[in-house]
Amino acid sequence: MSQTHSIAVIAGDGIGQEVVPAAIECLDRVAGIYGISFDYEHLDWGSDYYLRHGRMMPDNGLERLGRHEAIFLGAVGSPEIPDAETLWGLLIPIRREFQQYINLRPVKTLDGVASPLASREPIDLLIVRENNEGEYSEIGGRMFRGLPQEAAVQETVFTRMGITRAAHFAAKLAASRRGLLTSATKSNGIIHTMPFWDEVVAQTAAEYPGVQLSSELVDALAAHLVLKPWTLDVIVASNLLGDILSDLGSAVTGSIGVAPSANLNPERQFPSLFEPVHGSAPDIAGQGLANPLGQIWSGAMMLEHLGHAAAASHLQLAFEEALRAGAGTRDVGGTSSTREFTDAVLRQIDILPRQ
Repeated sequence: MSQTHSIAVIAGDGIGQEVVPAAIECLDRVAGIYGISFDYEHLDWGSDYYLRHGRMMPDNGLERLGRHEAIFLGAVGSPEIPDAETLWGLLIPIRREFQQYINLRPVKTLDGVASPLASREPIDLLIVRENNEGEYSEIGGRMFRGLPQEAAVQETVFTRMGITRAAHFAAKLAASRRGLLTSATKSNGIIHTMPFWDEVVAQTAAEYPGVQLSSELVDALAAHLVLKPWTLDVIVASNLLGDILSDLGSAVTGSIGVAPSANLNPERQFPSLFEPVHGSAPDIAGQGLANPLGQIWSGAMMLEHLGHAAAASHLQLAFEEALRAGAGTRDVGGTSSTREFTDAVLRQIDILPRQ
């Protein structure tokens, strides 16, 4: 019996219009093998919608998204619109309305994607970013605009609940892997919020006797990610620190353009959102040069979240085999077009045995 999942699809802007259809092809192909189907609602929200209507999504946008089990997002952003409009008009309201308090970013070396690091040690770690509070608060403001004494204030907000649930998620992941949990902090310079973060993470991690917790100042941890990333297993970090570290992690594995992410409501009370990390890349949009790997990998994370671990593993193995066979796009040193790489993944889906 086929299991059907309701998915909202926002291809968005630029190369999102190319990589989302490519990923959906791969999702549908692997879904057919495992008795899964998807009921997609395609939504034309994004920068073009903003230019027509003055907003990134309609007034009832969150209500419409809330009817679905997951949201599959491409990329949003346009040179014509400030980034603050695209982020706060779409992604952040979705994260907060649907309590997507975990941002999960895998950082992994892939055969066929050259890492800029000299070491050949494989990298395989997860970054768990607290996704709803911390440094990305709405509390603050500006005064004396345009005058010499113009000032801006932005408040960071940490709650015990927010830190605890992120630390629990990260510790559970670490317990299922190598048992190593690293907490990013800056408690030597930020004297209120970061020591509070440290205390709550330590209290939470203590509930997992098989997990070894280390706390690293974020500047030292950034260096650690470059010098010896293969020694890291699971990193838990606040909203801002996790944002920065996860992009750095993607870069050291070869390309931020292939990185996936998941904005998770772990309890599945609300839809979670899956998106590649790359931007809309208007400079290459419409030329068949975009790498769909980040979007396809985000689709595998969506399958995992929806309870289809075998199908997720099958899809991940398929794109890894396609890369290994030399089918990469130009950004990772290959020659394939978007279409050619997608076809290579589809062939591997068909060839690989059920997981």
